[in-house]
Amino acid sequence: MLSDESRDQVAAVARVFAAHAAVFEEARQALPRLVARAAAAVVAALRSGGRVLLFGNGGSFSDALHIEGELVNRFRRDRGGLPAICLGAGQAGLTATANDYSYADLFARLLRAHARPGDVAIGLTTSGDSENVVRALAAARELNVTTIAFTGRGGGRAAQHADILVSVPSDETARVQEVHGVAAHALCALVEDALFPPSP
Repeated sequence: MLSDESRDQVAAVARVFAAHAAVFEEARQALPRLVARAAAAVVAALRSGGRVLLFGNGGSFSDALHIEGELVNRFRRDRGGLPAICLGAGQAGLTATANDYSYADLFARLLRAHARPGDVAIGLTTSGDSENVVRALAAARELNVTTIAFTGRGGGRAAQHADILVSVPSDETARVQEVHGVAAHALCALVEDALFPPSP
């Protein structure tokens, strides 16, 4: 039999699941067309010889690294690798740039080192206001790189620099990141199907 404390804990977990489900239902209505547009932009870039450049902080950095892995290795089927780079994954470049310049300029400097016209840049920021992500998206625009921003509600300042804005209808970081993970998997599936069609 559960103690009162255990019942409270179970109820707290149930509330997390309920909040998750509510945000996912809103996202299911709002995001599919935007994620499909983002996937189409990635496919167009890869077909023309471009690359995918990804960046974010904290949990969003982990999401960027996750997407890199799904594209470079594979998602659902055996296939050739796709060129994707998670900016900041190289510790020497990350620490040197942050130390010698500023953390606010970190991703913009790394992006300028790697990006070429025709690439696509995906910036992830749950608030939409992470300074280094906003600056990198602005730099990408200057370089004629297609920009995609994965954000929370409204998109923050990142929205000003995004060709495609995938804005999760939530202000809670955990919920936004959960939806970003599913949206990223949907994007990877669409990209893989377009470039490596499944056998009949």
